[in-house]
Amino acid sequence: MKIVRFSTGFATEYGVLYEDAVISIEDSPFEAIKETNRHYRISDVRLLPPCVPTKIVALGVNYRSHAEEMNDRPPDEPLIFIKPPSSVIGPEDKIIYPPSSQRVDYEGELGVVIKSTARQVSKEEAGNHILGYTCVNDVTARDLQAKDKQWTRAKGFDTFCPIGPCIETDLSTFALKLETYLNGELKQESYASQLIYPVGELVSFVSHVMTLMPGDVIATGTPEGIGPMQPGDTIEVKIEEIGTLRNYVVKPEEPDVKE
Repeated sequence: MKIVRFSTGFATEYGVLYEDAVISIEDSPFEAIKETNRHYRISDVRLLPPCVPTKIVALGVNYRSHAEEMNDRPPDEPLIFIKPPSSVIGPEDKIIYPPSSQRVDYEGELGVVIKSTARQVSKEEAGNHILGYTCVNDVTARDLQAKDKQWTRAKGFDTFCPIGPCIETDLSTFALKLETYLNGELKQESYASQLIYPVGELVSFVSHVMTLMPGDVIATGTPEGIGPMQPGDTIEVKIEEIGTLRNYVVKPEEPDVKE
């Protein structure tokens, strides 16, 4: 089942995506999912970020291939950091290139969406707290990351966490192919099965550090192939069985000049 969050122009709702149609559901998907009689064509609604996280917990260096390209070694335990909720945007939204950075990179990732409050859960219990999976782009100001020696500013700019287009609640396999395309050219290609720390272990680890809330997202890390984007570029993160998250890189808008 593909869960989406969308705007009709008059209201914001959650719904179930069926190819080119959306059926609205009652309340939110974090309770029992019950469809209503409100149907929309996908072309008549605007898809939003599929959840509203209180936090995005992201993983650093969780693919061996990425560790190698960064001349780093895999961490002895999951390396986590947080992206603020203000960084979240949805599919087809714009990534704003901050003037304080000279290099802004894409990082395509598998995202885990939390269903219910999770605190100090075991790896075996983790699945009970997962609603589903989505695409995430962990946009990073690479030069500021190196300059600051920590990642908050580099990872935390507004628009630096595209999420979407949906939450897939049923996966047939965890050997999901992840691809990232820059202007239609394949840049990243790997499989979720190559994660150093798999999903259950990540949910458990994070829940022993901080309480995970419904709608929170764990971005599981990026494979090799990261690289820079420029204003005017189109970036797509594609994960099989989930879909394609497409965004556009733009310059910041110039402020209005008052006469």
